[in-house]
Amino acid sequence: MASSLHFRLLSSLLLLLLTSLSDAKSTHTFRPNALVLPISKDASTLQYLTSINQRTPLISINVVLDLGGQSLWVDCQKGYNSSSYRHVRCHSSQCYSAPKPSCKKKTCTVIIDNTITHTATTGILGKDVVSIQSTDGSNPGRVVTVPHFLFTCAPTFLLKGLASGAKGMAGLGRTRISLPSQFAADFSFQKKFAICLSGSTSTLYNAKGVLFFGDGPYKFLPYMDVSTNLIYTKLYKNPFSTTSSEYFIGVKSIKVNEQVVLLNTSLLSINKKNGYGGTKISTVTPYTVMESSIYKAVTQAFIKVVTSMNITRVDAVSPFGICFSSKNVGSTRVGPAVPAIDLVLQNETVYWRIFGANSLVQVSNDVLCLGFLDGGSKPKTSIVIGGHQLEDNLLQFDLAKSKLAFSSSLLFRQTTCANFNFTSSV
Repeated sequence: MASSLHFRLLSSLLLLLLTSLSDAKSTHTFRPNALVLPISKDASTLQYLTSINQRTPLISINVVLDLGGQSLWVDCQKGYNSSSYRHVRCHSSQCYSAPKPSCKKKTCTVIIDNTITHTATTGILGKDVVSIQSTDGSNPGRVVTVPHFLFTCAPTFLLKGLASGAKGMAGLGRTRISLPSQFAADFSFQKKFAICLSGSTSTLYNAKGVLFFGDGPYKFLPYMDVSTNLIYTKLYKNPFSTTSSEYFIGVKSIKVNEQVVLLNTSLLSINKKNGYGGTKISTVTPYTVMESSIYKAVTQAFIKVVTSMNITRVDAVSPFGICFSSKNVGSTRVGPAVPAIDLVLQNETVYWRIFGANSLVQVSNDVLCLGFLDGGSKPKTSIVIGGHQLEDNLLQFDLAKSKLAFSSSLLFRQTTCANFNFTSSV
């Protein structure tokens, strides 16, 4: 009797153990195809933010999105409490995965940048739990966890200039410790990510953009897969810095109303000898900035066409240099009815077309301004494509193949970047 009871007890314990191991194995072996985060736009600073779930216990922290940033960095000096935090040891493989690491008291340290204020300092490379939702491309799915996600601890003063409530910056750049690289390595999916920025700053309804890690599909209401019919071009590294993690594209010429703008095209190409040139994509620059002679040529061509359309120029409104009365400006599916601006890429058939919704900024009920700024006569980069020009365009960055895929304006497809369904499917 005792032996029978003992046998049944052992059988029950064995069954419980096998069930537990099966559940653990199931959880461990789940590999999402992609991950998803929401993106909001701050009305005051025009910065784009996302929320990261980090630490033990998990808390949600707002961080400013930096397309060319090297890593996730957060303020650890004030209010960072986590039982799972560990610093990265010197001379470890994790330390060497960071750009230009150094050692301080046996702890791995790296340089961190606030790319809004152009302030840099040294921070400790640490690791902690990060939790994020998976996605099938249509909805958020089950939550997955990275137990040792690398990030940099920053002092509180580095937060200066960031949107209210932001606790750091999330870097998506070309490094081994950026968010796209770490997530791809942790979950063994393709080293790709896509951003789709919404221009809405409204807090009255959910109008968030979206950030995907991994390959498509990227489906937006009304159930349209935006990852189809994309335009492809080559991505370049910053030619003037071996440690830069920023993204450049090659612009051959610029057109206004499908007419080539006469300008010094040598400024568009990379001039390593003189240390200038190229076109960078940025989420921390609100509006596209152009070298002075390029800006002058493009704006003069634009003014000439809109004047022929009986659109009246008015006094400039800072920070813009060119503004118009909205009185005679018509409306189209892709924004105000003004001439398109084309960035011609590797050949005449591959171009990034900027329609009125992305070229003009509504500064009042009666005034529209051209959302391009004069960057001076000797900028390091000839053109920096800013956030306003990226809005309602899906951009997919393929880090493994150094390719950019972009949709052009989603307004043409009768959807927007705010149309991803963030209602969970699980």
